[in-house]
Amino acid sequence: MFVKICGITTEEDALLAVAMGADALGFVFASGSPRQVSPDTVRDILHRLPTDTMTIGVFRDERPERIIDLVGRLGLTGVQLHGREPVSEAREIRPHVRFLIHAFAAGDEALAFAANSPADAVLLDAPSPGSGRVFDWSLAEGAPGGVRLLLAGGLTPDNVAEAIERVRPWGVDVSSGVETTAGSGRKDPRKVRRFVELARAAGERLEVDGWQPSEDLDGGPYDWAHDDRP
Repeated sequence: MFVKICGITTEEDALLAVAMGADALGFVFASGSPRQVSPDTVRDILHRLPTDTMTIGVFRDERPERIIDLVGRLGLTGVQLHGREPVSEAREIRPHVRFLIHAFAAGDEALAFAANSPADAVLLDAPSPGSGRVFDWSLAEGAPGGVRLLLAGGLTPDNVAEAIERVRPWGVDVSSGVETTAGSGRKDPRKVRRFVELARAAGERLEVDGWQPSEDLDGGPYDWAHDDRP
């Protein structure tokens, strides 16, 4: 079960998430977010992380050329498009990153066409991203088959196991659900630990029952460091 801890704002929280076993860290560049970080802040944090840490820049309706420039300058592993970006922009960005996540809101009609995106994973979020609100998980049925589905939107240590059991995603993404106080941007070590442990355990239970994540043909977790794509 792939686990991404998003909304990282400090070096301390980045190192905490890595130590607790997160597969990826998310840094929000989208304006207006309480978790927005500057390129300089992210650069300083990345210099302190293990070289094999998967780092994702989160953007909302940003110009592709700026996204490509920032990824290259900062050395980010990948990009998460979290606005109303068309597939054409995702295709423009894809050759410049190791990993691309394309986000869709639950209930959005565009979700049915998510397989047309060149993204490595499709993220399903609540209609109000970053709100910490849980949406109707049955809406995940609108996602096309054969894609890596990354579930977000109001996940916490208290509900992540149920969410995984019901939706059976390839991975989960959390931000406010592991914060000391929702919206603060600061991560709570105990919540991060519980979230990762419970998500992993839920994924393992599904695998025992014969479930295999979409596009995870070798049965193991995605390893971006050994992906031979550009």
